[in-house]
Amino acid sequence: IFREKQLLAKILWCSSDLFWVCASAPCARGSCDSIPVYCAKAECSQEVGGLLCGGTMSAPTSSAVRALALEYKSLQEEPVEGFRVKLLNEDNLFEWEVAIFGPPDTLYQGGYFKAHMKFPPDYPYSPPSIRFLTKVWHPNVYENGDLCISILHPPVDDPQSGELPCERWNPTQNVRTILLSVISLLNEPNTFSPANVDASVMYRRWRDSQGKDNEYPNIIRRQALAAKAEAEKEGIVVPLTLEDYCIKPKFKPTNPEPQLDMTDFYDDDYDLEDTEDDEQQSGESDYADGDDSGNGES
Repeated sequence: IFREKQLLAKILWCSSDLFWVCASAPCARGSCDSIPVYCAKAECSQEVGGLLCGGTMSAPTSSAVRALALEYKSLQEEPVEGFRVKLLNEDNLFEWEVAIFGPPDTLYQGGYFKAHMKFPPDYPYSPPSIRFLTKVWHPNVYENGDLCISILHPPVDDPQSGELPCERWNPTQNVRTILLSVISLLNEPNTFSPANVDASVMYRRWRDSQGKDNEYPNIIRRQALAAKAEAEKEGIVVPLTLEDYCIKPKFKPTNPEPQLDMTDFYDDDYDLEDTEDDEQQSGESDYADGDDSGNGES
C-alpha cells in the first residue's frame, strides 16, 4: 500500500506480470467506502479489488502513480546503459536516486555521479527535477547541484531563454529520455545559458584552445576519480570500457514475485512536499559547503 496525506493507492502484481494501481475519483470528505483498483496497463480497465480510503486522491496524482510505477518497472527490466535507478525510499514513488556512470573515452570516464530525481504530483504533465549529490563541475549544474537542462523546463514560450518550445518538457518524455539527455549534456554543455558561469568560461577556454588549457579537464578528472573511489567503497564496479558500459542486463524473475514489493508501500507520514532541509539532513550530498570545482582554485 502506498499512502500520503492526500493519496492512497494499492499496487498488486498479477500472474501475467502486470501490476495494478488505484485509480479512484476523489473522496468527498474524510473517508469513503472503497476505491476501485485497476490494471496499470493503459489499454486495460479491469477492476481487481477494493480498498478503504482515509483521505482524498486527486486524478493527477493517480495518473502520476501509474506512470511512475510503469516506468520504474520498465527500467528495472530494461536498464538504460550507464545508469542505475532506485527508489530513494521504498515507500515513495516520487523520489528516485539515480547513479550515472561516466562514459568511456570522455572526461567523465570512471566517474560515478549520484543524483536525486523528484517528480511532481501531476507527472508526466509537469517535468521532474534533478539535483546532483556528487560534486559536478559543469556549465549546466548550479552550485547546489541542481541540473539546468531544457528537457526539464516547463513548456512555456519564453523567447529570452533561447530555447525552442520543442526543446522543453512535454508529456511524451519519460525517465529514459531524460537520462539519455543528461549523458549528452555532460559531454556537450550548453554554454549559451549556463548555470555555472565560471565552469562555462573555463570549458570554452579549454575548447577554444583545442585542449592546451587543461584547467577544465583536470577538475573533471579529479572529481571522477574521487567519485570512483566512493563507488568502490560501496562495492560498485564502475565500467571503464565501452563494452562494459554498454552491458544492459535484463531482469529475469525466477518466480512470479516482483523485484519490488509494492504492497509494502504504506507510510502515514509520507509527504510529497519535502523541504530542502530534509534533503540536507540526509548526509549524502557533497554540496553543503565549498566551491563547485572541489579543488579550491576557481
